[in-house]
Amino acid sequence: MIIVHSVEELISHTQNMRDSIGFVPTMGALHEGHISLIKRAKEENSKVVVSIFVNPTQFLEGEDFDAYPRQSLSDSEICRLAGVDVLFMPTSTSMYGEDEISIFAPPIRGFILDGSSRAGHFNGVLTVVMKLLNIINFHKPQKLRAYFGKKDAQQLALITQMVKDYFMSVEIVGCEIVRDKSGLALSSRNAYLTTQEMQKALLLSKSLYEAVKLIMQGVLETKIVSASMEKILLETTKIDYIAFVDREFKQLQRVEIGNTIILVACMVGSTRLIDNIWI
Repeated sequence: MIIVHSVEELISHTQNMRDSIGFVPTMGALHEGHISLIKRAKEENSKVVVSIFVNPTQFLEGEDFDAYPRQSLSDSEICRLAGVDVLFMPTSTSMYGEDEISIFAPPIRGFILDGSSRAGHFNGVLTVVMKLLNIINFHKPQKLRAYFGKKDAQQLALITQMVKDYFMSVEIVGCEIVRDKSGLALSSRNAYLTTQEMQKALLLSKSLYEAVKLIMQGVLETKIVSASMEKILLETTKIDYIAFVDREFKQLQRVEIGNTIILVACMVGSTRLIDNIWI
């Protein structure tokens, strides 16, 4: 595995990757969820590139940019063992300059749910993802696939839209949520949780499983399902939202089987957690 830190180095090391590249962008603190993305990328491509970059532009003032877990040595070893070909670990100065052109999330879908709670967050996400995809695609391999987890469902939808709207030559691949044996969706931010908070975090997946149970019983009114979920989630510190949207992130009044995403966001202690399930 080759580790590079500059854009120029990455472009140089990808120039002979002419077939297919599987790209997995991350912010590090890698866990089994990230490893599942890397494994799929290896299965579907001749080369795999992973980036680790805690992107400052997607953190709002007062958020956990400085505290976000950084463990470059263990992350590098995880990538090596997973068979990554190139690991890209850039600095902020190599990714951003002064007085840059800005990319903005769409005015509706980019500013609901997580975009409402974290206004401007998706501007930073889309900016860094476009930069990374353009760097990886610099030498125009026959196929470029980028892998993202479905846990960040709104992010996945917006990145997919960006690629379509800007006619970018890349396939966006959404991958299933990875959970631990208790049902908790894996997240780098889980490291912030105390033992007691970890138990409260389980209420997110518990509420989603309750929603599935009701839907399987024929309850399709979102207000009814949401009310049952809220009873479970009230034991967390604070409910941010419970939402029912279709695959285009339009709000639903009734569950549409095969076209619904149920999303939750809660504060558990001082940590904001999200989870979802695709129906």
